[in-house]
Amino acid sequence: MDFELEKIFMQRCLDLAMLGLGNVAPNPMVGSVLVHRNKIIGEGFHRKFGELHAEVNAINSVKNKELLCESSLFVNLEPCSHWGKTPPCADFIIEHKIPKVVIGIIDSFSKVAGKGIEKLRNANIEVKVDILKKESRYLNRRFFTFHEKKRPYIFLKWAKTSDGFIDKLRNNFNISPSQISNSFSKMLTHYHRSVESGIFVGTNTALLDNPHLSVREWKEKNPIRIVLDRNLRLPKTLHLFDNQIFTIVFTEQNFFENEKNLEYIKISFENEKIMLNEILDVLFEKNILSIIVEGGEKLLNTFIRNDFWDEAIVFTSNFCFGQGVNSPMLPENAILKTNLTLNNNFLQIFEKKI
Repeated sequence: MDFELEKIFMQRCLDLAMLGLGNVAPNPMVGSVLVHRNKIIGEGFHRKFGELHAEVNAINSVKNKELLCESSLFVNLEPCSHWGKTPPCADFIIEHKIPKVVIGIIDSFSKVAGKGIEKLRNANIEVKVDILKKESRYLNRRFFTFHEKKRPYIFLKWAKTSDGFIDKLRNNFNISPSQISNSFSKMLTHYHRSVESGIFVGTNTALLDNPHLSVREWKEKNPIRIVLDRNLRLPKTLHLFDNQIFTIVFTEQNFFENEKNLEYIKISFENEKIMLNEILDVLFEKNILSIIVEGGEKLLNTFIRNDFWDEAIVFTSNFCFGQGVNSPMLPENAILKTNLTLNNNFLQIFEKKI
């Protein structure tokens, strides 16, 4: 098959895989197509965590199964070789006597990591790897970061005024938070929350803003809420403690009581890097694939200062405060990848140069 044609079929796998965004974590997003004589005869994607994988859905979608023994299966990630929530996809491919498998990228998860390819080749199946490898890795950057760095993929997010402030100066929670973003930017923020696993704020943000940290503007699944409360000074009247969404509170205190959808976890606060490492270790153990750090300024700068971030999402409005809480400053290794205008707001997305 022509290499350019292989790239077209792999791109279709990537497009299908994207349909699982927000529903398959902590699994990767995977799409698959079956090609017979340069024509797609079946396709599928991983729809939801715990349900059938992309390769199985693609094979099951083929009406004439007799064509499988003359077809090539394309998939953007190496087929699994182990039992998890579902049987191994490599076994299912072998069972249906598919002679060739084309793969976007090898899976770095320790239970796969080349074992799926080995199993296919041992069954005399031709395997071709690294078709649109860069694109395949980028699509599942959360998944690869999670397994290779043993921590969630970290998004930093804030909104700032045109003169560089993220809030007015406030010292009590009777003063309402300043609205910087417009309604479209807010809706986009809620969409982003819906596709990530967790959302993280500091103590002052919880106190002063009393946020819900939900997806009210998008009506999809809510991320797990994560908050710092070193001395357990957050009142239970806050929206974070409404027991509607699973919430994790990190503290250094010994006396606390877990409730429905509320878990307290004790960590050390003496050293900020050790604190972040402890937090990220816990989130990794809880299979939280990605988090959005939404503030405040102190927490965001703590992540930046200790180089714990992967992308930063920054909204800039046309408002001016004159004075207030300064916007975080990204380091020199931040690369601007996206620059969009959203009515009277600007959206910039930065990635960390590796």
